[in-house]
Amino acid sequence: MLRKLFPILFALVGLGSGVGAGLYLRAAPATEDRTIGGPDKAATGGDHATDDETLAEDHGSETGAPEYVKMNNQFVVPVVEGGRVASMVVLSLSLEVAAGNTEVVYQREPKLRDAFLQVLFDHANTGGFSGSFTDGSNLIVLRTSLKEAAALVLGTVVSNVLITDIARQDS
Repeated sequence: MLRKLFPILFALVGLGSGVGAGLYLRAAPATEDRTIGGPDKAATGGDHATDDETLAEDHGSETGAPEYVKMNNQFVVPVVEGGRVASMVVLSLSLEVAAGNTEVVYQREPKLRDAFLQVLFDHANTGGFSGSFTDGSNLIVLRTSLKEAAALVLGTVVSNVLITDIARQDS
């Protein structure tokens, strides 16, 4: 009975702490216009640059230290072995982005979470979370795959994906 209760309890605690951290770290609402292309391009009909080009124009000239954006909720990944869930892996991720791009990340967070979940599920299905899953080479492969997925969604805005917490609960 206790074996069945631990994964559920673990997932609920992780979800609760993720929601609590998300509410605590929620970004303040922006006061300036952050629409793609800005107000001057929208009013004049502007050019039709891609999102990546527009992000580079809007934020590329800013200099400074990179910013770190913590994803609002944790990622919960089931590890399936023999047709049943053998364990659950819970991860917290942060993104290293160019200065001034925090809000861009939060605007695209649903698409980013979807891309990250696909990478995490693929990693779990290929055995990445089995055995010594915190081995350096396993984590390098995972970080690289997550960075590539982030680049597909955010372009050159993201420079690194950081795994801030990782835990596995075997059932």
